[in-house]
Amino acid sequence: MEKIRMTTPLVEMDGDEMTRILWKMIKEELLLPYIDLKTEYYDLGLEYRNETNDQVTVDSAEATKKYGVAVKCATITPNAARMTEYHLKEMWKSPNGTIRAALDGTVFRTPIIVRGIEPCVKNWEKPITLARHAYGDVYKNTEIKVPGAGKAELVFTAKDGTEIRETIHEFKGPGILQGIHNTDESITSFAKACFNYALDTKQDLWFATKDTISKKYDHNFKDIFQDIYEKEYESKFKESGIEYFYTLIDDAVARVMKAKGGFIWACKNYDGDVMSDMVSSAFGSLAMMTSVLVSPSGVYEYEAAHGTVQRHYYKHLKGEETSTNSVATIFAWSGALRKRGELDGIGELVRFADKLEKATIQTIESGKMTKDLALITSLKDVTVLNSENFIKAVKETLESL
Repeated sequence: MEKIRMTTPLVEMDGDEMTRILWKMIKEELLLPYIDLKTEYYDLGLEYRNETNDQVTVDSAEATKKYGVAVKCATITPNAARMTEYHLKEMWKSPNGTIRAALDGTVFRTPIIVRGIEPCVKNWEKPITLARHAYGDVYKNTEIKVPGAGKAELVFTAKDGTEIRETIHEFKGPGILQGIHNTDESITSFAKACFNYALDTKQDLWFATKDTISKKYDHNFKDIFQDIYEKEYESKFKESGIEYFYTLIDDAVARVMKAKGGFIWACKNYDGDVMSDMVSSAFGSLAMMTSVLVSPSGVYEYEAAHGTVQRHYYKHLKGEETSTNSVATIFAWSGALRKRGELDGIGELVRFADKLEKATIQTIESGKMTKDLALITSLKDVTVLNSENFIKAVKETLESL
């Protein structure tokens, strides 16, 4: 069978640890036999990021702007332990944070629903999509470890030299400080992306912050969303029969737990990071969630919503068998290939992406799955497969469709 031809490359961002191993398997078993795969490759593994002083991450983001579609493997965001383990020059920032800032995008994360994996929250009937603001806040923070007594101030100096100054705290001894920021431009892009995605998918949109406590920072998010909604989207939402509403983040959590699903929940950067893990885990597994970063200019970057599966990687290095769930990583590739096919008018590529996702779900529903799903499935007499054999089982299903 002739391979499907691509006209424009995908930007391919390789990653770290166990997901890097799965990345190679997915390409060899599920993609290269069927597609004349064109990618512009960037190695975002921690060793190469360190070698290039993280310039490779910046370059990959610029390439994504150029080509319009990227697919990314999970990567390590180093902490103190990783500094020692990988002999790092410095504690490099999150690659995801760097790419999100460069693209000024919003991350939409949606659980992958399969028969036999019932949500922990029994009333959830439809997927809940998390829309995560992809800029600023704690991911672009500045921190100080306070050595002793003294006065901490928040100071803004305008271009004309005038100052706004607020006392943060009078320290009587050691402590810590953190400065975070956001911009009206980025919040506006976030709001419009959420409203557009809600209209595209015909789903209600919820937005939540904590403006009762953060009366300027969080309240600014609330005001920008409301202003844009009233000026640009209110009539469109009414015509589509969908709803937008704002509530406090703690109220949103309570509502979500009692809801049936089928809506978009928009969150600030950190809230979205945490809540997307909660939602994906409650739907079945962290490895069962799609993730796409969408920029206001129409650039797309697909990735798995989970990390590098460090524990399994250490087992793999010892020669021990692993049963790592590769579904979200497969769906990152299928999502990117589908979008590339849509943008380039290659119907075959779109159909292949659909077929790959169908084969992955059918494999699980037939009772062949990784250990994480076998522990929670309601299906009987399932077969637990190791990391490699699950991907091979998906290949077998793919070729039968």
